[in-house]
Amino acid sequence: MKRIVFFLCLMVWGLSLSAQTALDKSPLGTPSLISPYYFGPNAFAVPDMLDGRVSGELRIELAGDHFFGKRGDHTSDVALKVNVPLWTRRANLTLWMPVMEWYRNTDRNIAVCRIQDAHKADAKKGHLGGDVYVSIDMQLLKEKRVCPDWTLRAALKTASGGEFYHARYYDSPGYFFDTSLAKSFVLGHASLNHRLRVAATTGFLCWQTDNGRQNDAVQYGVMLKWETRYFSLSQTLGGYNGWEHNASNGGDLAHDCPMTLKTQFSYNIRDWEIVAAYQYGLRDYPYQQARLGLAYNIDILKHKK
Repeated sequence: MKRIVFFLCLMVWGLSLSAQTALDKSPLGTPSLISPYYFGPNAFAVPDMLDGRVSGELRIELAGDHFFGKRGDHTSDVALKVNVPLWTRRANLTLWMPVMEWYRNTDRNIAVCRIQDAHKADAKKGHLGGDVYVSIDMQLLKEKRVCPDWTLRAALKTASGGEFYHARYYDSPGYFFDTSLAKSFVLGHASLNHRLRVAATTGFLCWQTDNGRQNDAVQYGVMLKWETRYFSLSQTLGGYNGWEHNASNGGDLAHDCPMTLKTQFSYNIRDWEIVAAYQYGLRDYPYQQARLGLAYNIDILKHKK
């Protein structure tokens, strides 16, 4: 297990150094326009927030997404997510990525994204692999009568996604740190095993732009989740606010403050989990997302807490 974790970390570090966009010396007061509003839905989407807990089991999820672009473009992908416990149920390594995406673009979206004339024809449709994300998730506190669940997460976004000139991926690295607090409340009689879970998160997120600087953002999110023995239903409001939207030179805004509303339903059948989700972009994220996935959980830390 230690060798596998070391190899994954080394691989992600290598990917983060490759395929990065060349830097120039644009004025710092000029918005870079490297933001979710101008790129594909997987460029740097609002990260799924933790609900105050980390995965205590090996979890493998394979999902299919379809994004309905508000400017007419459509993207479909196959996404993979893996949670690997790190010798304890209080910490895990998480890796996720769109393995492959297929897109169809419109003239309207191409114009908004300011794709250059030389690349417009190739930007109409295509397919490519996406960025790899990797994070370390840690359970700092476990819920007790008064004490809430408390988690800390550190994540890296690689530069493995391509087609920068087609406005699909940033072709640059990024990272974020966030922390989440959550508390569960019993609904009805305890024997029914129905709970209402309330969670909140905040953090720091940034990514490299194409002019020798990075865009820093404040990350936030709140979640309400109804949990039973067999299924869960959650509603999440989340996003992050970058600093380039405050450009004072009178130029175009960077639109780097995405906010989304996400509904997710999960149904458990022994070690299997069926996941369905719908996400709506409220601001600076011009997409609606529908997801259907299947996950398998393996307890590789039996008899460990």
